Amino acid sequence: MAKQATAAGKKRLRQPIVVVLGHVDHGKTTLLDRIRGTTVAAREPGLITQHVGASFVPSKVIEKLAKPLKKLIPFKLIIPGLLFIDTPGHELFTNLRKRGGSVADFAILVVDIMDGFKPQTYESIEILKQRKVPFIVAANKIDKIAGWRPHPGEPFIITIRKQSERVRNELERLLWDNVISKLYELGFQADRFDRIRDFTRKVAVVPISAKTGEGIPELLAVLAGLTQRYLQHRLRLAEGPAKGVILELREQPGLGTVADAIIYDGVLKKTDIIVTGGLEGPVITRIRALLMPKPLQEIRVAKRELMPVDEVVAAAGVRIVAPGLEKAVAGAPLFAAESMEEAQQLAKKVMEEIESIRIKTDKEGVIVKADTLGSLEAMIEALKRNNIPIRLADVGPVSKRDVMEAIAGRELNKYYAVILAFNVKILPEAEELARKYNIRIFSSNVIYKLLEDFQNWYQSLKEEERRKELESLVRPGKIRILPGFVFRRSNPAIVGVEVLGGVIRPGYPLMRSDGKRIGEIMQIQDRGKNIPEARVGMQVAISIKGRVMVGRHVSEGDILYTDIPERHAILWQTKYKSELSDDEKYVLKEIIKIKRKTNPLYGLAFGQA
Repeated sequence: MAKQATAAGKKRLRQPIVVVLGHVDHGKTTLLDRIRGTTVAAREPGLITQHVGASFVPSKVIEKLAKPLKKLIPFKLIIPGLLFIDTPGHELFTNLRKRGGSVADFAILVVDIMDGFKPQTYESIEILKQRKVPFIVAANKIDKIAGWRPHPGEPFIITIRKQSERVRNELERLLWDNVISKLYELGFQADRFDRIRDFTRKVAVVPISAKTGEGIPELLAVLAGLTQRYLQHRLRLAEGPAKGVILELREQPGLGTVADAIIYDGVLKKTDIIVTGGLEGPVITRIRALLMPKPLQEIRVAKRELMPVDEVVAAAGVRIVAPGLEKAVAGAPLFAAESMEEAQQLAKKVMEEIESIRIKTDKEGVIVKADTLGSLEAMIEALKRNNIPIRLADVGPVSKRDVMEAIAGRELNKYYAVILAFNVKILPEAEELARKYNIRIFSSNVIYKLLEDFQNWYQSLKEEERRKELESLVRPGKIRILPGFVFRRSNPAIVGVEVLGGVIRPGYPLMRSDGKRIGEIMQIQDRGKNIPEARVGMQVAISIKGRVMVGRHVSEGDILYTDIPERHAILWQTKYKSELSDDEKYVLKEIIKIKRKTNPLYGLAFGQA
């Protein structure tokens, strides 16, 4: 493997790092398995290599697979091949970060052609945009189209000609409705790959079946062609110390905590000192061993044995054995150094980068916890896009301290006194404290879902409080006591009234047209039945409690108004103006005019009627 890595270093360009993204069940894993399986089936002795966390597809294999396309898509590969990140999903992709962009050079966005865009599809595109990563779309599961006749392993442009006209038309409809039109809605011009002349202007959509292998030759050919044509400046092999990122930290029996890393630049040697980041500070350690899988013809074996190598040349995945890695954090940058002095300088750079992601303020906002630095950064970006403030953002499980932060933040804004936990555990003592103080913890391994759950809760809470406040306000109402309909003069007075404007409800205070309060509505009856309210145009009977007597304080034919407290009047003029009907707005103006005869400043605190 070491010899292969060194040999690769002599090539003009390194292999591009390719990541596979998409919604759950849309076929990411199946696609990677098909690519690896196809590579094995190509039977190119000595060319199949593995990396920890990645699979390498050599250029010779790609050219052999794409041979039927040569007449239609002429190309000559100068890259060594393609390095696919093994573990699919945007959760892993968020780890592939470096300052100013992504470690990944290119991405395949897998979309189920039958199912279309789903939450993680949109989320994947957002992350691609954030990291400025170019991508192509694999429109998967064409074999699910009714009437599709599969031709395993064939290029799409050959197999499509063997389908009926009805199937071809259905494919075109699905491509447009479920994929291309959705990309246009998100601001991307897109088309089927064989109709594109300028790939810098349009996103290529390649119809495939990961199950049958149809379209895989074009996918690999288009991917290889685009990366070497448009990304040559990124793919130049750099001499010098390695730069990489930690994908995952794991316990390996006999070796302790080891780091699976992607090296995207330079050369990593087993004699190097490495510098990475931890939650408590920089981690500086000397490599004990670099481990890589054995070169295997059959890469689908369940158990992969690792062997030591002397050096690894970018781009590659590698397992690093070194003391102190238990203090490191997944998603942290990794640099190689040849001396301790150089390592100390790099340590400052690493911690600057980590601190730029971790957020701690004294302002109001949500508490964010994530499993890695990369996913934390993706969470922060998503929250900023949705204008959600952040009080604390950090890596690790939800702890008692995080709940205490949320409790303290509730004093500033109760709506943001929540914890958003992305792909992390909630410690028992934190859960208990959160339950005691009614702190909501939202947990998910999908960023999109986490934000959606929080926003739905936030909106429902706001709406519930808005509804309660609206219900508590006295609405504008204007009534006239109907002559001949005085049923009881006092204790309580019962009279027939006509609602001239607005609305009346039980509990509403009433006043005369001179502003003097005369009592409060007890009940409203219509044809002998109690009703919760009466609106403009209705004639009903009302009972009025208080020191009011018909004939002394009010008379038949008198106009009465709801006696609106000043705070209510201000809220109707400002916050809830749109909730009033036109007749209610008119009655409110009359009420304010009456009230200002005794209090000229009534209702002026926040607005004019």
